[in-house]
Amino acid sequence: MSILNVEHLSHGFGDRAIFTDVSFRLLKGEHIGLVGANGEGKSTFMSIITNKLMPDEGKIEWAKNVRVGYLDQHTVLEPGQTIRDVLKNAFSFLFDMEARMNQICEEMADASEEDLIVMMEEMGTIQDLLTMHDFYMIDSKVEEVARAFELDALGLERDVTELSGGQRTRVLLAKLLLEKPDILLLDEPTNYLDEKHIEWLRRYLQEYENAFVLISHDIPFLNSVVNLIYNMENQKLDRYVGDYDHFKEVHAVQKAQIEAAYNRQQQEIAQLKDFVARNKARVATRNMAMSRQKKLDRMDVIELAAEKPKPEFRFLYGRAPGRFLFTTEQLEIGYDRPLTKPLDLVMERGNRIVMVGANGIGKTTLLKSLLGLIKPYSGTVHQGDYLEIGYFEQETSGDNGRTCLEEIWQEFPSWNQYEVRSALAKCGLTTKHIESQVRVLSGGEQAKVRLCKLMNRQSNVLILDEPTNHLDADAKDSLLTALKEYKGSILMVCHEREFYEALGAQIWDCSSFCR
Repeated sequence: MSILNVEHLSHGFGDRAIFTDVSFRLLKGEHIGLVGANGEGKSTFMSIITNKLMPDEGKIEWAKNVRVGYLDQHTVLEPGQTIRDVLKNAFSFLFDMEARMNQICEEMADASEEDLIVMMEEMGTIQDLLTMHDFYMIDSKVEEVARAFELDALGLERDVTELSGGQRTRVLLAKLLLEKPDILLLDEPTNYLDEKHIEWLRRYLQEYENAFVLISHDIPFLNSVVNLIYNMENQKLDRYVGDYDHFKEVHAVQKAQIEAAYNRQQQEIAQLKDFVARNKARVATRNMAMSRQKKLDRMDVIELAAEKPKPEFRFLYGRAPGRFLFTTEQLEIGYDRPLTKPLDLVMERGNRIVMVGANGIGKTTLLKSLLGLIKPYSGTVHQGDYLEIGYFEQETSGDNGRTCLEEIWQEFPSWNQYEVRSALAKCGLTTKHIESQVRVLSGGEQAKVRLCKLMNRQSNVLILDEPTNHLDADAKDSLLTALKEYKGSILMVCHEREFYEALGAQIWDCSSFCR
């Protein structure tokens, strides 16, 4: 049974086409991975099928009475909302029913006998629905799920704007679980989640009986939960049965077959053109030349898709720093209360350190304390001599109206336009990306712009806060290679075990820093 049908969908931004004449269907029980390079339109596709964005052309048709749960990578939580408020929003449709029931009660006072009968029937229906959905147990259900996601430890009355990226993702996942939708749409759900909660989500999706569509660049995670792949590439959407690894094998074979057919056809075209050129003027062979010309005119010419530029990251190493990069004495980090016990940490020249641990225990806060961006709760931080720090933040403002070109030019005002474009192209961005505003780019494309700034300034220590979030597989591979080749020191927060183990770095388990 088809739950969602998408037919002849086309969409673009300005003169940049995202997809053309795309069709898609979602069947009961399908676990779909939606994959593709950064900027191919995966999040845009999700926004269209959830009616957050209107397509240029095409039809989107959901089955009747299907409730869809959508975890959006760009979801903004409103200031003033508490964790409890967000979780209770999962039952907004029930609160709407309650409001309707209260309205009916008020209208009953002036209703005729006939209207009263109709109102009593509607009230009875609403009351049954509220009872069926455990409306009068909402508070206990919220607290139960909050405990499962360890949100109760954060305080359910805490303002959501005070939460870290991983904590916000946990709140949104908990809300989704409370909604109990028929269909799940998940846009990069593992971003900002720690390993413990990624594993929880993996088990949940493996046992999930209904259908879901998942966007993720975490390949091991994707392989473990999906049974179908839809690949978005060159404005098309193609279906493959199996996991991501199987899709890559089949896709490589298909690409090789198309290239072989293209080469054979180009050889045939050259031979036909040569025959026509040599024989069209001779009376004896004119008819044969015309026949071959007609064959050329009728030929369905194979076109190879333009190769997507692959990023080539490379970080510039500056002067050598002193032996000790960062040392701390009885350092406690935090804001209104300390997050850690007193820490005596040392990072020396040449160290490569990855910080791991649960969300919200202060990894980003520790980085910012070491950099001097926020004051320690108590204790001291000493920075070494001759430090040239390259810092990649976990999150940046999403309302940047400058183009990529302007963004890099502001950072490097002495560069000419050719140098700016070349630097962005090396990071895997096309001409249309380069001329687009930063805010309309995908999360992965925005990360590439920020990496472009970082790699074109000399540094001797890189401070990276979850740099792999949003990056596609090619970009991650290039980043890993660049970090391996980098001559300086590295201090990084990362939850992707496969990535940081390949780097061969020392591990700081930040859970041991907690009080």
